[in-house]
Amino acid sequence: MTNQPELGTVALKVRTEPVQQRSAVRIHRLLDVAAELIDEKGIDGLTTSNVAARSGSSVGVVYRYFPNIQSLLRSLASRNMERFTDRIFSNMAPDPHGWFSALDSTIDTYVDLLRTEPGFRALRFGDVIDERFIAPDVSNNGLLSHGFNELLVRKYGLTPSDELSFDLEVIIEIADALLRRAFQYSKDGDIRFIDKLRVIVRDYMYKHETLPAA
Repeated sequence: MTNQPELGTVALKVRTEPVQQRSAVRIHRLLDVAAELIDEKGIDGLTTSNVAARSGSSVGVVYRYFPNIQSLLRSLASRNMERFTDRIFSNMAPDPHGWFSALDSTIDTYVDLLRTEPGFRALRFGDVIDERFIAPDVSNNGLLSHGFNELLVRKYGLTPSDELSFDLEVIIEIADALLRRAFQYSKDGDIRFIDKLRVIVRDYMYKHETLPAA
């Protein structure tokens, strides 16, 4: 068993699997540029030609890795998911009694990405395009709820149950809606919605605030 649970991350969807560091660097450069352009022009304004021009590449190079804009956006959404889940795991304290405050830390991480990560506010995990944008057989929020359930059970020793799994899925759906509204008109986010989310999460998940399983 690895130290880090699977949190629904998905490998970058590229046309040519990178086998050299140079290729991997180029792919991330293309994704960085795409994220910058999404901030400037929106998702609908993104084209392979402006990604090529901004990155100093040819259109052919872009097509080598991403056959269309949809595949590029899918890869960027996957990277957003990876960055989010990596930060969640690294920020969570090892104290087995600290899982409740870890939910607060998760909100902080998501809010920080919305404020600081290029392209994240517009694209997030691709749910603005399709609720199953990352994986075809499960929703993006479903991936997150499954991952959080594993995390709380494996890292904090909570007793696995259908109720815990369902409650996590419910709270993620609520969080998604409130944070989407918080950042709808402000790049910094409306703090009223963010604070209200914290209250809702604590009140809703309080019934699970018991000693972890032995």
